[in-house]
Amino acid sequence: MEKHLIKLIATDLDGTLLNSKKELPAGFMEWVSGHKEIKMVIASGRQYYNICKLFPGMENTLVFMADNGGLVFENDKVIYINEMKTEDVIYCIEQFHENEKLSIILSGEKSAYMEHTSEEAERNAHMYYEKLEFTTDLRKCIEKDRIIKIAVFAEEHNAEKRYNKLGDFHNRLKAVLSGDCWIDIANKTVDKGTAIKILQEKYGIKASECMAFGDYLNDMYMLLQCGESYAMQNAHPSLKEIAKYIALSNDDGGVMEVLRGLL
Repeated sequence: MEKHLIKLIATDLDGTLLNSKKELPAGFMEWVSGHKEIKMVIASGRQYYNICKLFPGMENTLVFMADNGGLVFENDKVIYINEMKTEDVIYCIEQFHENEKLSIILSGEKSAYMEHTSEEAERNAHMYYEKLEFTTDLRKCIEKDRIIKIAVFAEEHNAEKRYNKLGDFHNRLKAVLSGDCWIDIANKTVDKGTAIKILQEKYGIKASECMAFGDYLNDMYMLLQCGESYAMQNAHPSLKEIAKYIALSNDDGGVMEVLRGLL
């Protein structure tokens, strides 16, 4: 693949670009700085403010796709947001709130919100949400922010089992599996692929001129929206089935190996 044919590259973070220690691969920042003709998109289920912390000083260089594509920032400004309806947020709170093995995080434009739960749930929340407020009533948080995503943390690491039981649980919402202990819920129109399509249309970039990397099911539509798609060696089996190529694992620097191979 010749470099001039690729105009946009999108990569997931956890399990993809980051290694198991949550570290960026050596040389990534330098590669991005040396290829400014390629639009680099960081596409994650994480919160925007949390993603930014990993790329200090790169706010005007990278495009940040947060909350699985529900919120897109470029040059530190929102260029796309897909807000949930108040009644839908309340519906989800009622669906998951009473289960002691599940914790709910409301991810908004300004901050994320959760009630005090277990030590493990709160540790994981702090890992992915830089701006996080604790509350005694999640419903009150809806009044002060635009909610984009609801993250459900499964303390028993059985998210896939719980996800498979959900089915089509709401006519306006959809759930995606984003890890072994995370289920993300947002509007049906929210996914990384839709956000990539918006960028393609905004900049006149064809799908064949795009490359994407991912490891979990919330990356599926992003890979399908890009002509050159890579599932990591450590990826979910279903993602490997739809990807055009398999890259080395995240711990073996798979993304950087492909990037360095671009002529």
